Amino acid sequence: MTAQPHAPSYYAASANPAPQRPALKGNISADVCVIGGGYTGCHAALTLAEQGYRVVLLEANRIGWGASGRNGGQLCTGFARGQGSLEKALGKADAARLFQLAEEAKAIVARRIEQHRIACDLTWGYLYGAPKARHLEGLRHELEELEANGYRRARLLDRAGLAPHLASDAYVGGLLDEGAGHLHPLNFALGLAAAAAAAGASLHEASAVTRVTPGAKVRVETAEGSVTADFCVAACNAYLDGLLPQIQSRMMPVATYMTATAPLGENRAKALIPSNVAVGDTNFVLNYFRRSADHRLLFGGGVSYTARMPASLPADMRRTMLRVFPQLADARQDFTWGGNVSITQDRAPHLGRVAPNLYFAQGFSGQGVAITAIAAKVIAEAIKGQAERFDLFARIPHRPFPGGKYLRAPTLALAMTWFRLRDRL
Repeated sequence: MTAQPHAPSYYAASANPAPQRPALKGNISADVCVIGGGYTGCHAALTLAEQGYRVVLLEANRIGWGASGRNGGQLCTGFARGQGSLEKALGKADAARLFQLAEEAKAIVARRIEQHRIACDLTWGYLYGAPKARHLEGLRHELEELEANGYRRARLLDRAGLAPHLASDAYVGGLLDEGAGHLHPLNFALGLAAAAAAAGASLHEASAVTRVTPGAKVRVETAEGSVTADFCVAACNAYLDGLLPQIQSRMMPVATYMTATAPLGENRAKALIPSNVAVGDTNFVLNYFRRSADHRLLFGGGVSYTARMPASLPADMRRTMLRVFPQLADARQDFTWGGNVSITQDRAPHLGRVAPNLYFAQGFSGQGVAITAIAAKVIAEAIKGQAERFDLFARIPHRPFPGGKYLRAPTLALAMTWFRLRDRL
């Protein structure tokens, strides 16, 4: 099998050098087989290899080929599902524990970037922009929830308070989070993979898994080989592709899109976002954007439920970008790309077991840059026999998407149309 190259994105064009990993050939054994070479898989491989496990990682294409190499690069606080909702589902104490695990996730990311010298432009500062006054009230409530969990690194801004951070009239205020940030997502994934390999993990690209057979030992098959392992970690997320039908219905792959301008020059780029924070708005179908290290604007937004990229995508993205930054009317777009992320119905991550020795993690719902780090860590703890923190994640209830295999995407598209209309009111 030949690995598909990375999406033709700004990230791929500015990626750090990385070796091509050999495809799996023949039948081998391992302590742990990890399926998927994105953040979750690379974090898991690194964590387990550091603990002395024999780890084999199988990636269908290239390391970071999926959402981990194409996303907005936002390192966010908490979960896409709000704390209040988690409290209703699990109780206040367990929701508070989950928040602390989300905080630990950001710390793991920062520590690994420093420890392994991963050149991925990690920058601190995140701004949630409120397009309307009612959104600002929602951010006020969110700040109260953060502070109730002991978080003291965020503050509300009115329109005047936005000026040092953002040169746009599209927002009436916002929430500045100094404990969140942004990075180059593909370079982060490549750095994690390099660290895992240095720790002793065997990494294989162009090794799509065709079958997983649970048992006393899990057998994982590819076109040219197999791995027999004591444990398996399925870290496929939006690219599960029916491999484990037991969990497919509780995750929905959705396509999201980004565009990158040509380099704007340092002064012009700084004038757009003077404090170099990442920005995401509070619309349900949100826009998110930030500066790159080489002074471009990276702008993301939109969502669809088909793998087909719209022919009008560059123009669509430009139109949305200019609503936020009309001063970029003369800016050229150098890259426009898309890819799938995985969401759950309630936007909380979905962790669990398909069998006693077959673990999975999926549905990070736009928060995967951070949350994958703690997901991998608690799975590694469970493999080692300490499952308390893993079980906390596994207790989050998840409903299947309505509509079954063929109707769930159209059903969700109809719901999203309603949310788009609500965003405009």
